[in-house]
Amino acid sequence: MKQVPILVLDFGSQYTQLIARKLRESGVYCEVVPYREDIESIKARKPQGIILSGGPASVYAPDAYKPDDEIWDLGLPIMGICYGMQLITQHFGGEVVPATHHEYGKAKLSISESPIFKGMSDNKTVWMSHGDKAEKLPEGFEVIGTSENSPYAAIANEEKKIYAFQFHPEVHHTEEGTKLLKNFAKYICGCSSTWNMGSFAKEKIKAIQEQVGDKKVLCGVSGGVDSSVVAALLHEALPKEQLICVFVDQGLLRKDEAKQVQDMFKLLDIPLITIDAKDEFMKALKGVTDPEQKRKAIGEKFIEVFDKEASKHTDVEFLAQGTLYTDVIESVSVKGPSKTIKSHHNVGGLPDWMTFELVEPLREIFKDEVRKLGLELGLPKHMLERHPFPGPGLAIRVMGEVNEEALRLLRESDAIMQDELRASGYYNKVWQAFTVLLNVQSVGVMGDNRTYDNTVCIRMVESVDGMTATFAHVPHDVLERMSRRIINEIDGINRVVYDISSKPPATIEWE
Repeated sequence: MKQVPILVLDFGSQYTQLIARKLRESGVYCEVVPYREDIESIKARKPQGIILSGGPASVYAPDAYKPDDEIWDLGLPIMGICYGMQLITQHFGGEVVPATHHEYGKAKLSISESPIFKGMSDNKTVWMSHGDKAEKLPEGFEVIGTSENSPYAAIANEEKKIYAFQFHPEVHHTEEGTKLLKNFAKYICGCSSTWNMGSFAKEKIKAIQEQVGDKKVLCGVSGGVDSSVVAALLHEALPKEQLICVFVDQGLLRKDEAKQVQDMFKLLDIPLITIDAKDEFMKALKGVTDPEQKRKAIGEKFIEVFDKEASKHTDVEFLAQGTLYTDVIESVSVKGPSKTIKSHHNVGGLPDWMTFELVEPLREIFKDEVRKLGLELGLPKHMLERHPFPGPGLAIRVMGEVNEEALRLLRESDAIMQDELRASGYYNKVWQAFTVLLNVQSVGVMGDNRTYDNTVCIRMVESVDGMTATFAHVPHDVLERMSRRIINEIDGINRVVYDISSKPPATIEWE
Protein backbone atom coordinates (compact mmCIF):
# COMPACT_ATOMS: atom_id res chain seq x y z
CA MET A 1 0.00 0.00 0.00
CA LYS A 2 1.46 3.35 -1.08
CA GLN A 3 1.98 6.23 1.31
CA VAL A 4 -0.89 8.71 1.67
CA PRO A 5 0.33 12.08 2.99
CA ILE A 6 -3.11 13.15 4.27
CA LEU A 7 -5.85 10.71 5.25
CA VAL A 8 -9.44 11.94 5.63
CA LEU A 9 -11.79 9.98 7.89
CA ASP A 10 -15.31 10.33 6.51
CA PHE A 11 -18.06 10.87 9.08
CA GLY A 12 -20.76 11.42 6.48
CA SER A 13 -20.60 15.07 5.45
CA GLN A 14 -21.85 15.82 1.93
CA TYR A 15 -18.68 17.92 1.65
CA THR A 16 -16.13 15.26 2.67
CA GLN A 17 -14.73 14.62 -0.80
CA LEU A 18 -14.17 18.35 -1.25
CA ILE A 19 -11.46 18.15 1.40
CA ALA A 20 -9.57 15.70 -0.78
CA ARG A 21 -10.19 17.77 -3.91
CA LYS A 22 -8.89 20.97 -2.30
CA LEU A 23 -5.76 19.23 -1.02
CA ARG A 24 -5.07 17.58 -4.36
CA GLU A 25 -5.59 20.97 -5.99
CA SER A 26 -2.73 22.14 -3.75
CA GLY A 27 -0.56 19.24 -4.95
CA VAL A 28 -0.92 17.11 -1.81
CA TYR A 29 -2.13 13.55 -2.40
CA CYS A 30 -5.01 12.58 -0.16
CA GLU A 31 -7.38 9.66 0.29
CA VAL A 32 -10.79 9.35 1.95
CA VAL A 33 -11.60 6.31 4.10
CA PRO A 34 -14.58 5.46 6.34
CA TYR A 35 -14.46 6.81 9.89
CA ARG A 36 -14.38 3.18 11.09
CA GLU A 37 -11.21 2.34 9.11
CA ASP A 38 -9.08 -0.26 10.87
CA ILE A 39 -6.07 1.22 12.65
CA GLU A 40 -3.67 -1.19 10.91
CA SER A 41 -4.98 -0.02 7.53
CA ILE A 42 -4.40 3.59 8.61
CA LYS A 43 -0.86 2.81 9.76
CA ALA A 44 -0.11 0.99 6.50
CA ARG A 45 -0.75 4.18 4.54
CA LYS A 46 1.85 6.02 6.65
CA PRO A 47 -0.04 9.33 6.75
CA GLN A 48 1.65 12.54 7.81
CA GLY A 49 -1.65 13.96 9.05
CA ILE A 50 -5.30 13.05 9.60
CA ILE A 51 -8.43 15.10 8.94
CA LEU A 52 -11.75 14.26 10.61
CA SER A 53 -14.63 15.34 8.36
CA GLY A 54 -18.00 16.81 9.21
CA GLY A 55 -21.10 14.64 9.51
CA PRO A 56 -24.87 14.60 10.15
CA ALA A 57 -24.74 12.95 13.60
CA SER A 58 -24.18 14.32 17.11
CA VAL A 59 -21.14 13.21 19.10
CA TYR A 60 -23.21 12.87 22.30
CA ALA A 61 -25.78 10.50 20.68
CA PRO A 62 -25.71 6.85 21.90
CA ASP A 63 -24.88 5.61 18.37
CA ALA A 64 -22.46 8.44 17.51
CA TYR A 65 -19.80 7.68 14.91
CA LYS A 66 -16.41 7.19 16.55
CA PRO A 67 -13.02 6.38 14.98
CA ASP A 68 -10.61 3.77 16.31
CA ASP A 69 -9.33 5.14 19.63
CA GLU A 70 -5.75 4.45 18.61
CA ILE A 71 -5.74 7.31 16.09
CA TRP A 72 -5.28 9.69 19.03
CA ASP A 73 -2.09 7.86 20.03
CA LEU A 74 -0.36 7.93 16.64
CA GLY A 75 1.28 11.27 17.44
CA LEU A 76 0.13 12.71 14.09
CA PRO A 77 -1.22 16.22 13.47
CA ILE A 78 -5.03 16.14 13.40
CA MET A 79 -7.55 18.56 11.95
CA GLY A 80 -11.25 18.33 12.85
CA ILE A 81 -13.99 19.97 10.80
CA CYS A 82 -17.49 20.56 12.28
CA TYR A 83 -18.37 17.04 13.58
CA GLY A 84 -14.62 16.36 13.63
CA MET A 85 -14.14 19.41 15.86
CA GLN A 86 -16.80 18.17 18.24
CA LEU A 87 -15.14 14.73 18.37
CA ILE A 88 -11.85 16.35 19.33
CA THR A 89 -13.56 18.51 21.96
CA GLN A 90 -15.33 15.53 23.48
CA HIS A 91 -12.35 13.13 23.35
CA PHE A 92 -10.01 15.51 25.17
CA GLY A 93 -12.49 16.30 27.96
CA GLY A 94 -14.46 19.27 26.65
CA GLU A 95 -18.22 19.51 26.35
CA VAL A 96 -20.47 19.51 23.25
CA VAL A 97 -24.15 20.52 23.43
CA PRO A 98 -27.01 21.25 21.02
CA ALA A 99 -26.81 24.86 19.82
CA THR A 100 -29.67 27.18 20.76
CA HIS A 101 -29.71 28.41 17.17
CA HIS A 102 -28.54 26.29 14.24
CA GLU A 103 -26.01 28.10 12.10
CA TYR A 104 -26.05 27.64 8.33
CA GLY A 105 -24.43 29.85 5.72
CA LYS A 106 -21.82 32.58 5.71
CA ALA A 107 -20.09 34.07 8.76
CA LYS A 108 -17.08 36.34 9.31
CA LEU A 109 -14.06 34.75 11.02
CA SER A 110 -11.78 36.73 13.31
CA ILE A 111 -8.43 34.92 13.72
CA SER A 112 -5.51 34.92 16.16
CA GLU A 113 -1.82 34.29 15.56
CA SER A 114 -1.26 30.62 14.62
CA PRO A 115 0.83 28.69 12.06
CA ILE A 116 -2.39 27.21 10.68
CA PHE A 117 -3.40 30.73 9.56
CA LYS A 118 -0.04 31.55 7.92
CA GLY A 119 -0.54 34.07 5.11
CA MET A 120 -4.30 34.35 5.73
CA SER A 121 -6.33 37.52 6.23
CA ASP A 122 -8.53 38.42 9.17
CA ASN A 123 -12.31 38.87 8.96
CA LYS A 124 -12.82 36.60 5.95
CA THR A 125 -16.04 34.77 5.09
CA VAL A 126 -16.40 31.13 6.19
CA TRP A 127 -19.23 28.62 5.66
CA MET A 128 -21.08 27.31 8.71
CA SER A 129 -23.35 24.25 8.77
CA HIS A 130 -23.97 22.89 12.27
CA GLY A 131 -26.60 22.28 14.93
CA ASP A 132 -24.23 21.44 17.83
CA LYS A 133 -21.47 23.49 19.43
CA ALA A 134 -18.54 23.24 21.83
CA GLU A 135 -19.68 24.54 25.22
CA LYS A 136 -16.46 23.93 27.15
CA LEU A 137 -12.95 23.60 25.71
CA PRO A 138 -10.65 20.69 26.64
CA GLU A 139 -7.58 21.37 28.76
CA GLY A 140 -4.61 22.44 26.66
CA PHE A 141 -6.76 23.96 23.88
CA GLU A 142 -7.14 27.64 23.14
CA VAL A 143 -9.38 29.72 20.92
CA ILE A 144 -7.69 30.84 17.69
CA GLY A 145 -10.79 31.99 15.79
CA THR A 146 -14.23 33.42 16.53
CA SER A 147 -17.35 34.47 14.61
CA GLU A 148 -20.39 36.45 15.71
CA ASN A 149 -22.32 33.29 16.67
CA SER A 150 -19.41 30.94 17.37
CA PRO A 151 -17.01 31.95 20.18
CA TYR A 152 -15.15 28.68 19.49
CA ALA A 153 -15.11 28.87 15.70
CA ALA A 154 -11.48 27.65 15.67
CA ILE A 155 -9.51 26.01 18.49
CA ALA A 156 -6.06 24.45 18.74
CA ASN A 157 -3.62 22.55 20.89
CA GLU A 158 -0.45 23.82 19.25
CA GLU A 159 1.79 21.49 21.27
CA LYS A 160 -0.04 18.37 20.04
CA LYS A 161 -0.61 19.92 16.58
CA ILE A 162 -4.36 19.41 16.82
CA TYR A 163 -6.63 21.96 15.15
CA ALA A 164 -10.42 22.07 15.03
CA PHE A 165 -12.84 24.29 13.11
CA GLN A 166 -16.57 24.77 13.45
CA PHE A 167 -16.77 25.97 9.83
CA HIS A 168 -16.06 24.12 6.56
CA PRO A 169 -12.80 25.26 4.92
CA GLU A 170 -13.34 22.79 2.06
CA VAL A 171 -16.50 24.54 0.78
CA HIS A 172 -16.08 27.03 -2.06
CA HIS A 173 -17.88 29.78 -0.09
CA THR A 174 -15.15 29.81 2.60
CA GLU A 175 -12.63 32.42 1.52
CA GLU A 176 -9.02 31.19 1.78
CA GLY A 177 -10.30 27.74 2.77
CA THR A 178 -7.92 26.04 0.36
CA LYS A 179 -5.03 27.97 1.92
CA LEU A 180 -6.07 26.79 5.38
CA LEU A 181 -6.06 23.14 4.28
CA LYS A 182 -2.75 23.63 2.48
CA ASN A 183 -1.24 25.25 5.60
CA PHE A 184 -2.23 22.19 7.62
CA ALA A 185 -0.67 19.84 5.07
CA LYS A 186 2.47 21.89 4.38
CA TYR A 187 3.37 23.68 7.62
CA ILE A 188 1.79 21.44 10.27
CA CYS A 189 2.23 18.00 8.65
CA GLY A 190 5.32 18.70 6.53
CA CYS A 191 3.81 17.39 3.26
CA SER A 192 5.29 18.32 -0.11
CA SER A 193 3.24 19.37 -3.17
CA THR A 194 4.10 16.70 -5.73
CA TRP A 195 0.72 15.33 -6.90
CA ASN A 196 -0.88 16.53 -10.15
CA MET A 197 -3.03 15.31 -13.04
CA GLY A 198 0.06 14.22 -14.95
CA SER A 199 1.07 11.85 -12.17
CA PHE A 200 -2.56 10.76 -11.74
CA ALA A 201 -2.79 9.88 -15.45
CA LYS A 202 0.37 7.75 -15.25
CA GLU A 203 -0.93 5.96 -12.14
CA LYS A 204 -4.32 5.27 -13.72
CA ILE A 205 -2.84 4.05 -17.01
CA LYS A 206 -0.68 1.60 -15.07
CA ALA A 207 -3.66 0.57 -12.90
CA ILE A 208 -5.84 -0.04 -15.99
CA GLN A 209 -3.13 -2.19 -17.59
CA GLU A 210 -2.75 -4.24 -14.41
CA GLN A 211 -6.51 -4.67 -13.96
CA VAL A 212 -7.37 -5.50 -17.57
CA GLY A 213 -4.34 -7.50 -18.67
CA ASP A 214 -4.92 -8.90 -22.17
CA LYS A 215 -8.73 -8.89 -21.94
CA LYS A 216 -11.13 -6.51 -23.67
CA VAL A 217 -12.99 -3.51 -22.23
CA LEU A 218 -16.42 -2.32 -23.26
CA CYS A 219 -16.54 1.45 -22.79
CA GLY A 220 -19.87 3.24 -22.89
CA VAL A 221 -19.55 6.78 -24.25
CA SER A 222 -22.08 9.61 -24.33
CA GLY A 223 -19.93 12.32 -25.89
CA GLY A 224 -19.79 14.17 -22.59
CA VAL A 225 -16.55 15.15 -20.88
CA ASP A 226 -16.43 12.22 -18.44
CA SER A 227 -16.94 9.33 -20.85
CA SER A 228 -14.67 10.96 -23.45
CA VAL A 229 -11.82 11.25 -20.93
CA VAL A 230 -12.35 7.63 -19.85
CA ALA A 231 -12.19 6.53 -23.48
CA ALA A 232 -9.02 8.57 -24.07
CA LEU A 233 -7.42 7.13 -20.92
CA LEU A 234 -8.24 3.58 -22.01
CA HIS A 235 -7.03 4.35 -25.53
CA GLU A 236 -3.73 5.48 -24.01
CA ALA A 237 -3.45 2.42 -21.77
CA LEU A 238 -4.54 -0.40 -24.08
CA PRO A 239 -3.95 -1.63 -27.65
CA LYS A 240 -6.79 -0.72 -30.04
CA GLU A 241 -8.02 -4.29 -30.31
CA GLN A 242 -8.67 -4.43 -26.54
CA LEU A 243 -10.90 -1.34 -26.42
CA ILE A 244 -14.49 -1.45 -27.66
CA CYS A 245 -16.13 1.97 -27.42
CA VAL A 246 -19.91 1.87 -27.71
CA PHE A 247 -22.13 4.88 -28.17
CA VAL A 248 -25.79 4.23 -27.40
CA ASP A 249 -28.11 6.73 -29.03
CA GLN A 250 -30.95 6.35 -26.54
CA GLY A 251 -33.04 9.17 -27.95
CA LEU A 252 -32.44 11.34 -24.88
CA LEU A 253 -29.64 13.49 -26.28
CA ARG A 254 -29.59 17.17 -27.14
CA LYS A 255 -30.17 18.44 -30.68
CA ASP A 256 -27.64 17.05 -33.23
CA GLU A 257 -25.62 15.51 -30.40
CA ALA A 258 -25.35 12.01 -31.89
CA LYS A 259 -23.50 13.32 -34.95
CA GLN A 260 -21.26 15.51 -32.79
CA VAL A 261 -20.25 12.47 -30.73
CA GLN A 262 -19.35 10.45 -33.83
CA ASP A 263 -17.35 13.33 -35.33
CA MET A 264 -15.46 13.83 -32.07
CA PHE A 265 -14.31 10.20 -31.85
CA LYS A 266 -13.14 10.30 -35.46
CA LEU A 267 -11.01 13.28 -34.46
CA LEU A 268 -9.57 11.31 -31.53
CA ASP A 269 -8.92 8.30 -33.83
CA ILE A 270 -10.83 6.02 -31.46
CA PRO A 271 -13.05 3.40 -33.18
CA LEU A 272 -16.70 3.81 -32.17
CA ILE A 273 -19.68 1.47 -32.47
CA THR A 274 -23.00 3.34 -32.60
CA ILE A 275 -26.21 1.60 -31.50
CA ASP A 276 -29.63 3.09 -32.24
CA ALA A 277 -31.68 2.13 -29.16
CA LYS A 278 -34.22 4.97 -29.15
CA ASP A 279 -37.26 2.70 -29.32
CA GLU A 280 -36.02 0.45 -26.49
CA PHE A 281 -35.44 3.36 -24.12
CA MET A 282 -38.74 5.05 -24.90
CA LYS A 283 -40.53 1.77 -24.24
CA ALA A 284 -38.71 1.40 -20.90
CA LEU A 285 -39.75 4.94 -19.92
CA LYS A 286 -43.40 4.69 -20.98
CA GLY A 287 -45.66 5.56 -18.07
CA VAL A 288 -42.73 6.30 -15.71
CA THR A 289 -42.99 9.62 -13.88
CA ASP A 290 -40.98 9.14 -10.68
CA PRO A 291 -37.44 10.59 -11.02
CA GLU A 292 -35.74 7.69 -9.25
CA GLN A 293 -37.60 5.15 -11.38
CA LYS A 294 -36.54 7.02 -14.52
CA ARG A 295 -32.89 6.83 -13.50
CA LYS A 296 -33.13 3.14 -12.64
CA ALA A 297 -34.99 2.28 -15.85
CA ILE A 298 -32.38 4.07 -17.94
CA GLY A 299 -29.49 2.49 -16.02
CA GLU A 300 -30.92 -1.00 -16.41
CA LYS A 301 -31.53 -0.49 -20.11
CA PHE A 302 -28.00 0.80 -20.63
CA ILE A 303 -26.60 -2.33 -19.00
CA GLU A 304 -28.83 -4.57 -21.13
CA VAL A 305 -27.69 -2.87 -24.33
CA PHE A 306 -24.03 -3.11 -23.34
CA ASP A 307 -24.38 -6.78 -22.41
CA LYS A 308 -26.00 -7.52 -25.76
CA GLU A 309 -23.17 -5.74 -27.59
CA ALA A 310 -20.51 -7.46 -25.47
CA SER A 311 -21.90 -10.88 -26.43
CA LYS A 312 -20.83 -10.13 -30.01
CA HIS A 313 -17.19 -9.95 -28.94
CA THR A 314 -14.84 -12.47 -27.36
CA ASP A 315 -12.80 -11.95 -24.16
CA VAL A 316 -14.82 -8.92 -22.97
CA GLU A 317 -14.56 -9.02 -19.19
CA PHE A 318 -14.66 -5.33 -18.26
CA LEU A 319 -17.12 -2.46 -18.47
CA ALA A 320 -15.70 1.08 -18.22
CA GLN A 321 -17.74 3.92 -16.73
CA GLY A 322 -17.19 7.64 -16.13
CA THR A 323 -18.27 7.55 -12.48
CA LEU A 324 -17.13 10.65 -10.57
CA TYR A 325 -16.75 11.45 -6.87
CA THR A 326 -19.91 13.57 -6.92
CA ASP A 327 -21.90 10.64 -8.37
CA VAL A 328 -20.77 8.44 -5.51
CA ILE A 329 -21.43 11.01 -2.80
CA GLU A 330 -24.95 11.82 -3.97
CA SER A 331 -25.96 8.21 -4.55
CA VAL A 332 -24.78 6.11 -1.65
CA SER A 333 -22.25 6.31 1.12
CA VAL A 334 -19.50 3.93 0.08
CA LYS A 335 -16.89 5.35 2.41
CA GLY A 336 -18.89 6.74 5.29
CA PRO A 337 -22.39 7.38 6.64
CA SER A 338 -23.46 10.25 4.37
CA LYS A 339 -27.14 10.44 3.43
CA THR A 340 -28.41 9.61 -0.05
CA ILE A 341 -29.54 12.63 -2.11
CA LYS A 342 -30.29 10.84 -5.39
CA SER A 343 -29.11 7.75 -7.22
CA HIS A 344 -26.96 7.77 -10.34
CA HIS A 345 -27.32 5.29 -13.20
CA ASN A 346 -23.61 4.44 -13.13
CA VAL A 347 -23.11 3.96 -9.38
CA GLY A 348 -23.60 0.93 -7.18
CA GLY A 349 -22.02 -1.89 -9.17
CA LEU A 350 -23.56 -4.33 -11.65
CA PRO A 351 -26.49 -6.73 -11.36
CA ASP A 352 -25.72 -10.33 -10.41
CA TRP A 353 -26.52 -11.66 -13.88
CA MET A 354 -23.70 -9.65 -15.47
CA THR A 355 -20.18 -11.02 -15.60
CA PHE A 356 -18.38 -7.72 -16.23
CA GLU A 357 -15.90 -6.24 -13.81
CA LEU A 358 -16.07 -2.44 -13.59
CA VAL A 359 -13.26 -0.11 -14.66
CA GLU A 360 -13.88 3.32 -13.12
CA PRO A 361 -10.71 5.41 -13.45
CA LEU A 362 -12.43 8.73 -12.57
CA ARG A 363 -14.23 7.51 -9.45
CA GLU A 364 -11.91 9.43 -7.10
CA ILE A 365 -11.83 12.81 -8.90
CA PHE A 366 -14.14 15.75 -9.54
CA LYS A 367 -15.39 17.38 -12.73
CA ASP A 368 -12.80 20.18 -12.75
CA GLU A 369 -10.04 17.58 -12.29
CA VAL A 370 -11.48 15.51 -15.15
CA ARG A 371 -11.06 18.50 -17.45
CA LYS A 372 -7.43 18.92 -16.36
CA LEU A 373 -6.87 15.21 -16.96
CA GLY A 374 -8.37 15.58 -20.43
CA LEU A 375 -5.87 18.31 -21.27
CA GLU A 376 -3.06 16.02 -20.09
CA LEU A 377 -4.35 13.37 -22.49
CA GLY A 378 -4.48 15.82 -25.40
CA LEU A 379 -8.25 16.17 -25.79
CA PRO A 380 -9.47 19.32 -27.59
CA LYS A 381 -10.13 22.21 -25.24
CA HIS A 382 -13.50 23.03 -26.83
CA MET A 383 -14.69 19.52 -26.03
CA LEU A 384 -13.52 19.68 -22.44
CA GLU A 385 -15.26 23.02 -21.89
CA ARG A 386 -18.68 21.56 -22.66
CA HIS A 387 -21.13 21.88 -19.82
CA PRO A 388 -21.88 18.76 -17.75
CA PHE A 389 -24.68 16.58 -19.13
CA PRO A 390 -26.39 13.94 -16.98
CA GLY A 391 -26.12 10.24 -17.79
CA PRO A 392 -29.93 9.82 -17.98
CA GLY A 393 -29.96 12.65 -20.52
CA LEU A 394 -33.05 14.73 -21.20
CA ALA A 395 -35.28 12.25 -19.36
CA ILE A 396 -34.57 13.96 -16.04
CA ARG A 397 -35.21 17.38 -17.54
CA VAL A 398 -38.77 16.44 -18.44
CA MET A 399 -41.00 16.65 -15.39
CA GLY A 400 -43.30 13.66 -15.54
CA GLU A 401 -43.57 11.10 -18.33
CA VAL A 402 -41.06 11.24 -21.17
CA ASN A 403 -42.48 11.18 -24.70
CA GLU A 404 -41.41 12.35 -28.16
CA GLU A 405 -43.33 15.63 -28.01
CA ALA A 406 -41.82 16.53 -24.63
CA LEU A 407 -38.35 15.75 -25.96
CA ARG A 408 -38.97 17.90 -29.05
CA LEU A 409 -39.91 20.91 -26.92
CA LEU A 410 -36.93 20.36 -24.65
CA ARG A 411 -34.39 19.88 -27.47
CA GLU A 412 -35.50 22.93 -29.40
CA SER A 413 -35.66 25.20 -26.34
CA ASP A 414 -32.27 24.01 -25.12
CA ALA A 415 -30.69 24.58 -28.55
CA ILE A 416 -31.98 28.17 -28.66
CA MET A 417 -30.84 28.87 -25.10
CA GLN A 418 -27.35 27.46 -25.82
CA ASP A 419 -27.12 29.45 -29.05
CA GLU A 420 -27.92 32.73 -27.29
CA LEU A 421 -25.62 31.89 -24.38
CA ARG A 422 -22.66 31.39 -26.72
CA ALA A 423 -23.51 34.52 -28.71
CA SER A 424 -23.56 36.57 -25.50
CA GLY A 425 -20.12 35.33 -24.40
CA TYR A 426 -21.57 33.80 -21.23
CA TYR A 427 -21.20 30.12 -22.13
CA ASN A 428 -17.79 29.83 -20.49
CA LYS A 429 -18.78 32.11 -17.62
CA VAL A 430 -21.39 29.71 -16.24
CA TRP A 431 -20.74 26.14 -15.06
CA GLN A 432 -23.89 24.57 -16.46
CA ALA A 433 -26.93 25.76 -18.39
CA PHE A 434 -29.99 23.91 -19.66
CA THR A 435 -33.75 24.05 -20.01
CA VAL A 436 -36.36 22.03 -18.12
CA LEU A 437 -39.81 21.15 -19.43
CA LEU A 438 -42.15 21.59 -16.48
CA ASN A 439 -45.18 19.91 -18.10
CA VAL A 440 -47.24 22.75 -16.67
CA GLN A 441 -49.63 24.56 -19.00
CA SER A 442 -50.68 28.16 -18.57
CA VAL A 443 -52.79 30.69 -20.42
CA GLY A 444 -51.12 32.96 -22.92
CA VAL A 445 -52.01 35.36 -25.75
CA MET A 446 -50.46 35.16 -29.21
CA GLY A 447 -51.86 37.69 -31.62
CA ASP A 448 -55.59 37.74 -30.94
CA ASN A 449 -55.71 34.12 -29.89
CA ARG A 450 -55.77 32.53 -26.46
CA THR A 451 -53.17 29.78 -25.91
CA TYR A 452 -52.83 27.13 -23.26
CA ASP A 453 -49.30 25.81 -23.69
CA ASN A 454 -46.19 24.59 -21.92
CA THR A 455 -43.77 26.35 -19.60
CA VAL A 456 -40.01 25.97 -19.97
CA CYS A 457 -37.58 26.81 -17.18
CA ILE A 458 -34.04 28.02 -17.86
CA ARG A 459 -31.49 26.81 -15.29
CA MET A 460 -27.98 28.34 -15.21
CA VAL A 461 -25.54 27.97 -12.34
CA GLU A 462 -22.06 29.04 -11.30
CA SER A 463 -19.97 26.40 -9.53
CA VAL A 464 -16.47 24.99 -9.19
CA ASP A 465 -17.13 21.32 -8.54
CA GLY A 466 -20.89 20.75 -8.62
CA MET A 467 -21.09 20.16 -4.87
CA THR A 468 -22.35 23.69 -4.24
CA ALA A 469 -23.73 26.16 -6.78
CA THR A 470 -25.36 29.56 -7.07
CA PHE A 471 -27.71 30.65 -9.83
CA ALA A 472 -25.94 32.61 -12.56
CA HIS A 473 -26.50 36.37 -12.68
CA VAL A 474 -26.89 36.54 -16.45
CA PRO A 475 -27.95 39.94 -17.84
CA HIS A 476 -31.68 40.39 -18.28
CA ASP A 477 -31.34 41.27 -21.95
CA VAL A 478 -29.69 37.87 -22.62
CA LEU A 479 -32.52 36.10 -20.78
CA GLU A 480 -35.05 38.20 -22.66
CA ARG A 481 -33.62 37.15 -26.05
CA MET A 482 -33.73 33.51 -24.99
CA SER A 483 -37.34 33.80 -23.85
CA ARG A 484 -38.49 35.69 -26.94
CA ARG A 485 -36.92 33.21 -29.35
CA ILE A 486 -38.13 30.12 -27.49
CA ILE A 487 -41.73 31.36 -27.42
CA ASN A 488 -41.72 32.69 -30.99
CA GLU A 489 -39.92 29.78 -32.64
CA ILE A 490 -41.32 26.72 -30.86
CA ASP A 491 -44.96 25.72 -31.19
CA GLY A 492 -46.26 24.50 -27.85
CA ILE A 493 -44.41 26.88 -25.49
CA ASN A 494 -45.87 30.18 -24.33
CA ARG A 495 -44.00 30.90 -21.09
CA VAL A 496 -40.33 30.89 -19.98
CA VAL A 497 -39.17 31.19 -16.35
CA TYR A 498 -35.72 31.43 -14.74
CA ASP A 499 -34.60 29.30 -11.77
CA ILE A 500 -32.96 31.46 -9.07
CA SER A 501 -32.37 28.73 -6.44
CA SER A 502 -28.91 27.67 -5.29
CA LYS A 503 -27.41 24.32 -4.22
CA PRO A 504 -28.01 23.66 -1.39
CA PRO A 505 -30.94 23.63 -0.71
CA ALA A 506 -31.85 22.78 -4.33
CA THR A 507 -29.85 20.44 -6.56
CA ILE A 508 -28.55 21.60 -9.95
CA GLU A 509 -30.70 19.20 -11.98
CA TRP A 510 -34.41 19.22 -11.23
CA GLU A 511 -34.60 15.43 -10.99
